[in-house]
Amino acid sequence: MACPKPKTRWLKLFAIAALTVAATLSAQQSSTPDSKTLEMPAGELVRAAVANEVAAADQPKPLHMFRSRRQTPKGTQTRVYVETKDALAAMLIAVDDKPLSEQQQRDESNHLAWLMNNPDQLRKKRSREKEDEDRTLRILKALPDAFQYEYAGSESSTIGMGEPGSQLVKMKFTPNPAYSPPSRLEQVLTGMQGDLLIDAQSRRLARLDGTLFREVSFGWGIIGHLDKGGHFRVQQGNLGLGDGKWGITAISLNVKGKLLIFKSLNMVSDETLSDFRLMPENLTFSQAVEMLKSQQEKRAHDAGSPEPAEAEKARR
Repeated sequence: MACPKPKTRWLKLFAIAALTVAATLSAQQSSTPDSKTLEMPAGELVRAAVANEVAAADQPKPLHMFRSRRQTPKGTQTRVYVETKDALAAMLIAVDDKPLSEQQQRDESNHLAWLMNNPDQLRKKRSREKEDEDRTLRILKALPDAFQYEYAGSESSTIGMGEPGSQLVKMKFTPNPAYSPPSRLEQVLTGMQGDLLIDAQSRRLARLDGTLFREVSFGWGIIGHLDKGGHFRVQQGNLGLGDGKWGITAISLNVKGKLLIFKSLNMVSDETLSDFRLMPENLTFSQAVEMLKSQQEKRAHDAGSPEPAEAEKARR
């Protein structure tokens, strides 16, 4: 079965759940930030980094194939994703780190074929992805005004977080009492505090780690609420493909609450994105499906092939 695009999922979760977010990541502490960086007020550096994120979102984006391993209390799921000019194509390839059964493989192929042969559904899928992206941009644009910031040291970049070899400026953030959220979407920020890392070289957000320090209610609690103690963490960095492009590499979410009073909200997951590869810039959804099916067939063939030692015994 297909699942939401990881990049747009963090966007969506940040929009639903930017929400709530917590957890302090243990990381290797280094010395203080560069003195020139510290000459800039913390809030201004955040504003510059957010402006760069918005500018990057407005630029034409290269298409990628990548792998996602997502762990929840129910187990793990591994998927291969292919970005296309139409919408995101995704195929489940493993559950609890074990290959799919033949029936599960057929189900994945049939679902992709159904999308490929239903243009209306594909357009709806793309529309949902675009809405998720737009909601996240609204949250990003609100960050400079929604919080108060102060410098809190620095950390070294790691693989998948920031630019290789760059210093990451660490900041603590707390709600800005003067901030008036324009909608329920931004309202979630009023109950969040935590820290973020900004890459000092590129002035981009390398990690955001937030905690919901109080319950946040919507519509006087009638629409729903998010419980105190929830957390959200997302990190991004240079994908190492030679084009300088950044991408999301890890998402952690632990959000609980209620929707419409009766429906429980419980989102707990840790997701790692890896194995990024550039795709042709005009790749269509149909072409991506064929690529995924070809990879599925190759995995099935490799799984059925004997190990070298066993093959040698068979020849004897």
